[in-house]
Amino acid sequence: MSTHLARPSYAAVLRVPHARRTFGAALVARLSYGTVSLAVLLSVTRATGSYAVSGAVMSLFGGAAVFLMPLRASLVDRHGPRRALLPMATLYGTFLCALAALTWQSGAPTPLVAAAAALAGACAPPLGPTMRALWAELVTDRSLLPRAYSLDGVAEELLFVSGPALVGVLVGYAPPASGILLSALLNTAGTCAFVTAPRMPGPRPTPRGKGPGGVRGLLPPVAVATGVGLTLSGIELLVLAFAAERSYDSALVPWVLGALSAGSAVGGLVNGAVRWRTPARVRLCRFAAGLGLTIAAAGLAPNLWTLTAAMACAGAFIAPALTTAYLLADETATEGAKTQAGAWVNAAVNAGSSGGALVTGLLIGRMPLALCFALAGGTALVAAAAAGSRASLSASTAWGEDPQAARVGAAASR
Repeated sequence: MSTHLARPSYAAVLRVPHARRTFGAALVARLSYGTVSLAVLLSVTRATGSYAVSGAVMSLFGGAAVFLMPLRASLVDRHGPRRALLPMATLYGTFLCALAALTWQSGAPTPLVAAAAALAGACAPPLGPTMRALWAELVTDRSLLPRAYSLDGVAEELLFVSGPALVGVLVGYAPPASGILLSALLNTAGTCAFVTAPRMPGPRPTPRGKGPGGVRGLLPPVAVATGVGLTLSGIELLVLAFAAERSYDSALVPWVLGALSAGSAVGGLVNGAVRWRTPARVRLCRFAAGLGLTIAAAGLAPNLWTLTAAMACAGAFIAPALTTAYLLADETATEGAKTQAGAWVNAAVNAGSSGGALVTGLLIGRMPLALCFALAGGTALVAAAAAGSRASLSASTAWGEDPQAARVGAAASR
């Protein structure tokens, strides 16, 4: 894999006109997605006294947010961020406030709580896909675009680490439902600031590609995103089971998972700081394969310290894999479907994350733990194989990707 370091640095991305303001506003709004899950879980559990109800409510909220994301993203492409995101953010904030009011005290009516959560999830603005599509318009120097995507991915990773910590501090002084109100405020205020940025694009032309909504050639990035989500969703349970099997204190588990996040952040920054000569699709498969092999090997770790090191190594492939998936989706989508393309990748990651934990929970205790790690890593390997297969190329072509254009793009990227 031939590479060489490129200049300028990440600072060059933030020096792009209007980038700091636009990216900063987007991060404020996206922090809501780092705080809302824990806030909803804690407040619904406290209000209903039932873990089963809180789990069902979270499933409704997450399912509506994830599976309707491509539809919401298509509205952003069709009408432009200003006209599409503000109504979504207003509705999202309104339904979150209703959910907070319902769960402020115990005895909340379950059907109303579930309805408010589902409606809030259905309206969640697709801020991540919109920001990633906007980077392509803000950054005129195309060599900076991978850095912008890597910076975006690492920042998002930090949001999902800091968000729960922020809620944890808040609930020490106020009811858990206050975390839901905070999430509503962050999203609404951040979105308002985001859509008023000077370089915000208007409606894009209606796509005329052969694929759904003009989104073309998405099978490789969506396959890898799903595989990465499936692999990572069971890691928490696997690490917890590893610690319990060897009689380690469960308080050490967050440090192991922190190593995974730290590795991802470092890997994302390094990935963006390198000018790759190999095509994005090849890198995508290699990153996914590297993640799968490392997770599979982690199950053979003799102790928790070795496992921690293995998790850090595995994390180094996460952000590069997802960043490359988003980059490839942006490259292959038609001009009028950039946001929708990123939303499909985002939805794939989250859909994989939703299903993997359930399967992992059923397997632990029924087969050796090392085999469970191997199966978790195997999903990423299968995804890498699917993304790199001839069948994948055929499917992408069937969706409307021009094989000649793909060859030209690959040659240019070398």
